[in-house]
Amino acid sequence: MKLSVTRGVALYVGALLGPGLLVLPGLAAAAAGPASILAWIGLLILSGLLAVVFAALGVARPSDGGAATYVRAGLGPRAGRAASWCFLAGIITGAPVVCHMGAGYLAALLGAGREATALAGAGLLVVVLAVTMCGVRASTTVQLALIGVLVVVVVVAVAGAVPSSAARNWQPFAPHGWPAVGSAAALLMLSFVGWEAIAPLTARFLDPRRQLPKVIGIAFAVTTVVYLSLAAVTVAALGSRAGTEVPLAALLSLSFGSAGSAVAAGAAIALTVGTTNAYFTGGATLARTLTAPGRRRWADRLVIPPWLLTVMLAAELVATWLLGTGTVPVSAMVTVPSAFFLAVYLGCTVSGWRTLTGAPRAVAAVATVAVAAVLLLTRYALIPALLVTVATAMWPAGRTGMVTPRPGAAGRGSRRQCEPGRSGDRTARVRSRRAGVPAGRPESPGAAPAGGDACRPA
Repeated sequence: MKLSVTRGVALYVGALLGPGLLVLPGLAAAAAGPASILAWIGLLILSGLLAVVFAALGVARPSDGGAATYVRAGLGPRAGRAASWCFLAGIITGAPVVCHMGAGYLAALLGAGREATALAGAGLLVVVLAVTMCGVRASTTVQLALIGVLVVVVVVAVAGAVPSSAARNWQPFAPHGWPAVGSAAALLMLSFVGWEAIAPLTARFLDPRRQLPKVIGIAFAVTTVVYLSLAAVTVAALGSRAGTEVPLAALLSLSFGSAGSAVAAGAAIALTVGTTNAYFTGGATLARTLTAPGRRRWADRLVIPPWLLTVMLAAELVATWLLGTGTVPVSAMVTVPSAFFLAVYLGCTVSGWRTLTGAPRAVAAVATVAVAAVLLLTRYALIPALLVTVATAMWPAGRTGMVTPRPGAAGRGSRRQCEPGRSGDRTARVRSRRAGVPAGRPESPGAAPAGGDACRPA
């Protein structure tokens, strides 16, 4: 089905707004105080640069292969494979954090402590995993409806908190010093992840060259208004309480009391479940394009590959222990998935600088510098991102199920000529079809992330 401008805007806004909006304004305010608004503005400028780059890349090579397709076009197949693995690592490390954010609103409503919040987040993730494993998937319509609920809650919270705003709450402006603005930017980057998630949708526009720039421009304008209004009111209305991990609940409580906290908790849980389900579905699809099908048919039929399920559960156990004991704060956990997604962005912007022409090429060059700067701000979280990037780029392509074009496939029209793993591996193709994942055509879960770099049209 071809996308209209209206539905395209809805999908892009749905990809850019997510559960991070529930917590990150408070974490940024805790890190930098009122000066956190500068981090918001800086990242909005970066988001605008990324919007231009992804619009240009989408027009230049419409593809359902995702962001890794763009990376491979400019940097080669090894870099494309590394981008796919970084995207998957971002999903694996980000899911526990997102579930912890949603559970935090429920814990705040019930007056639970840190340990209970961590356990609730783990339980929420297990529930979503079980739902996904049963084949239940949040449709695009449901995802957009959940984002619509989030936008409504944000609008109501901002409007209700405006009368409580005071100029004195902006002083002192930078209580933790100016370097703290950079720390806040590293935290907030998770709110700006999304441009790569809807990269596979570019091929679904009837006229990408005309529609895509308009869609991305409107989506950027909408998210800018939402982000800046919420960030500004969080500081202006809450003052010393702006550093809370449940800023929306705090804002709604100014107008509706305890009822506001209940509404925020309900919206947080619903949004977390829907978004995480979409990420798991997209991550499972991507995982199947990156690894060879299993030798056992029962494993191939599972929605989530056994190895990915094991890794996700292990990541949740580690996150529960770190967050429950207070060994690592939420603010530090957030930077880990941010670093992985930034690595994908860096690959896309560098590829754009190498493959685009004219003004988009210049924008890609500026965006490359900006993305690299924010990536450095993630500090220790940069280490696992570098390790995954280097390891997957150096790993022999023949050891995975990455689909590769058949030799001599060029010039055979638009029909796809690709196969998983080594050329002629017919058994792998059959197993992929039995698992419900056509070889070389990873499923695009609407606004859900799909970074699989399957194969390009011949």
